[in-house]
Amino acid sequence: MNYTVQNLTQVADCDVLLSLAQKEKADLTFRKLSVERLTDRYAETSVEVATQLQGVIAELAAVDSYIAILPDGPIKDEAVDKKTRLEYKKFLLEGRVESYGVVALLEKQMDLGRVEQEIAEVDAFVAAVEARKAAL
Repeated sequence: MNYTVQNLTQVADCDVLLSLAQKEKADLTFRKLSVERLTDRYAETSVEVATQLQGVIAELAAVDSYIAILPDGPIKDEAVDKKTRLEYKKFLLEGRVESYGVVALLEKQMDLGRVEQEIAEVDAFVAAVEARKAAL
């Protein structure tokens, strides 16, 4: 962006703007670090959750086929209970997939890209103000 730094007529004004920009950059740098850590955590968690979900789905299929061949009785009742627990576990994991899955990871990556662009813009602003300050 082209900043109208030519309107600055005093070094003190430049110093004020540089101070504000440095504070903004420090805040953005901290935010970037936070988003990077969150993005890393989402990446790790999304793989872990997807793996767990696939395991539960496979186990649920096995229990279903096992239940189908069992005669009525306590063993079948235990298998049905296990199926219910697995269905609940699958439900919970599907919720985690929504929270930490590929879509959520991409949102965090977009946030990170946006913060990086903001930092680059603050750097461009600082360079423009510093150049004007040197000219004064």
